[in-house]
Amino acid sequence: MTIGRRPLLAAPALLLAGRAFAQGAAQGTPIKVGSLMPLTGVAASAGNSAKAALELAVELINTPQPDLAAMPLMATAGFPAIGGRPLQLVMADQQGNPSVAQNQALRLITQERVVALTGAYQSGLTLTASAIAERHGIPFVNGESVATNLTERGFQWFFRTTPIGPDIAAIYMEFLQQVRVGGRPVAKIAIVNENTEYGTSIADVIRRTAEGRGVSIALQIPYAANSADVSAQVLQLKEAQPDVVIFISYTSDAILYARTMRAQGYRPPVLIGDNSGFSDDSFVQSAGDIAQGLINRSAFDASRPGSNAFKINALYKTRTGREMDDTTARIMQGFLVACDAINRAGSTQPAAIQAALRATDLKPEQLIMGYRGVKFDAKGQNINASVLLVQLRGRDYVSVYPADTATAQLELPYKGWE
Repeated sequence: MTIGRRPLLAAPALLLAGRAFAQGAAQGTPIKVGSLMPLTGVAASAGNSAKAALELAVELINTPQPDLAAMPLMATAGFPAIGGRPLQLVMADQQGNPSVAQNQALRLITQERVVALTGAYQSGLTLTASAIAERHGIPFVNGESVATNLTERGFQWFFRTTPIGPDIAAIYMEFLQQVRVGGRPVAKIAIVNENTEYGTSIADVIRRTAEGRGVSIALQIPYAANSADVSAQVLQLKEAQPDVVIFISYTSDAILYARTMRAQGYRPPVLIGDNSGFSDDSFVQSAGDIAQGLINRSAFDASRPGSNAFKINALYKTRTGREMDDTTARIMQGFLVACDAINRAGSTQPAAIQAALRATDLKPEQLIMGYRGVKFDAKGQNINASVLLVQLRGRDYVSVYPADTATAQLELPYKGWE
């Protein structure tokens, strides 16, 4: 499985084929779904990638796509159970600011009259924005934020499709307990995490999971998110010489760490980037050449010709000139789940959409992600979310773990730069 840049076949013809069905295009008063993304600020690259994916999703839903008929809403126009009314995306820029996310969520609900919300990328902003939706009784579907506590608040209107901290920590520990470098097991693990909700929560759950398996975390280095200089943190790692470093960072920090490690000549035997910034195409383009052999987590496999992921990835590349990364795909999947629930509700009433979300039971063939499906527990967490590990080779991520689904051999130690 290659997760990254790959040749395109005929998938862009999907939209052309769909446009041939213009006479059946969705008509009527649009149904509004809101999305909160960082369209400006340090995470703007990820936010605008997500915006392009969501705009593509709207076009796919509003215009029949026969080649994607296995997916909900793709064979028809608009929301067939609500008179064929079209979908309208209402984007809001949360600017990477929790209070802005709150205010924008309130505006989307009270002024734009959206029937559901998605977003908001960073876990800390999802935390504040979803609290507004909860207060107003509006469904909030999140496809990307992984902080465990988001589904531990007793909320009734919050639903999340992505794998979360415990899923992520478990696969890291399974991998690290099996991996060998130079014939030796890895023993000394370091965690470097940014200090917002995302970095802190993932670091904590990795530590707890490791301790539960009898594995000690030798070093943890929290740092201020969006730092201008990480020389001190890299020097600390260089002096400690861990076998494995797990970075939990957004894009600008991920790029800065890669460049600083090269400047200081530091390469750990195993380097793991926890998705987010390391999945962002901006990281791959800006720092990929000096981060060769980086291990990352993912759930998006666009390598199989004929798959939903392959077709949609090709359409996304036609639209943007770049391939869809895992985080962007997870955002799109959450949005599609929200839209499917609206249609199954047969109504724009929040309570009906909430009930439809609770009844969701999507199968793998109906998704773009490599999940076992989408089905929510009482807390709103998808119990069928799953994770795999990929490794950066050139400008592509290839699957290396678990071994029974991998398409490439793991290569260690970490190369970084040639």
